[in-house]
Amino acid sequence: MKRSVFLTVPLVLAAAAAKAGTPAKVGVLLPLSGNAAAAGQAAKAAVELAVEIAGTSHPELRGLAGVNAAQIDAVYADHRGDPSQAQSDALRLITKEKVSALLGAYQSSCTFAATAIAERYGIPFVVGDSVASDITGRGFKMIFRLTPVASNFADTYMRFFVDMRSLGIEVRSLAIVNENTDYGTSVGDSLEAAAKTYGFAVATRIPYSAGAADVTPQVLQLKAKRPDTVVCISYSADSILYMKTLKKVGYLPPMIIGDDSGFSDPSFIPAVGSIAQGVMNRSAWSIGKLNSNTYEINQMYRAKTGRDLDDTSARDMEAMLALADAIGRAGSDQPAKIQASLRATNLRPDQLMIGYRGVRFDSTGQNELASTYLTQLQGNDYRAVWPRSSAVTALQWPMRGWS
Repeated sequence: MKRSVFLTVPLVLAAAAAKAGTPAKVGVLLPLSGNAAAAGQAAKAAVELAVEIAGTSHPELRGLAGVNAAQIDAVYADHRGDPSQAQSDALRLITKEKVSALLGAYQSSCTFAATAIAERYGIPFVVGDSVASDITGRGFKMIFRLTPVASNFADTYMRFFVDMRSLGIEVRSLAIVNENTDYGTSVGDSLEAAAKTYGFAVATRIPYSAGAADVTPQVLQLKAKRPDTVVCISYSADSILYMKTLKKVGYLPPMIIGDDSGFSDPSFIPAVGSIAQGVMNRSAWSIGKLNSNTYEINQMYRAKTGRDLDDTSARDMEAMLALADAIGRAGSDQPAKIQASLRATNLRPDQLMIGYRGVRFDSTGQNELASTYLTQLQGNDYRAVWPRSSAVTALQWPMRGWS
């Protein structure tokens, strides 16, 4: 059944015009507390850095879109991973804070709810991270999503499995483990459909309640089916719990692919890196070579937070930089002008700090140049391993886990 947002409001409420030269106000919705707080706080730090870069000159960031493009006043809201709270936060930011644009909101269910409010009020909403397919495709005109989505990920995994055959690695069956909110269900559905198209057997699909306290039954199901690969679509606490439970049960699949999210969370490697060696993860972010734009940005982020950028926070940072670029080109804080500028966006790969093929939005607001690659946890870091043309190190198969 299609979901709807029940709220009696005027259809359009433009943000108040700011005085010339004053910052454009942007509302940022993230989970700053709750189960995904670590990811939300990391993304907030990345967005803060993007705002600083957008408002000042950085000659060391050569050709990067968004640098010194616009003065932005970011207003943050903590939705705690609750879609109802995200809806309320979006409404407050629009009607009380008078924001000119919105950005967020990590969990797809929260983004789905918040974007409906933005559309109703005529406020541009830039999505940097949420991947559920139904966020776009609703006929909305104010929603712009940079990140690759569920169907892109599913196709990436299938092409990876096909390519492994040339290395003598046969993947005949896979298991899909997904949390059962919008994010996990959307990616799981796309993955199941892609497996059928490519001729891979789905040994089992295991939906589970996000934030579950015990996943022993799910791990025992995996152990009974013994798939060649397990794809886990999980948030932060869940991904850590699965790795600990696998070790407790004494079962390690040949390979586990984490679908970003919890596996990119800053808490994942410190919590279970020693028992998750070789786990794979999709990512569009790489620190890159010395003196590259990505290297310089990571140095700035490390100075600010004491850690490296992860994929999710990097995608949110790119979203804010793209929004800043659009605001600068619009020359205005008026939502309609920012929306028109976003619609006209056409950024090249060398203008980005993340590994997309560019940023250009289709009629639904989806970035049609979004892309991703696969990384593997080797030691204390994820390293790019596929496509082989982009690899910085060789793939290790099977994964070591805790051995």
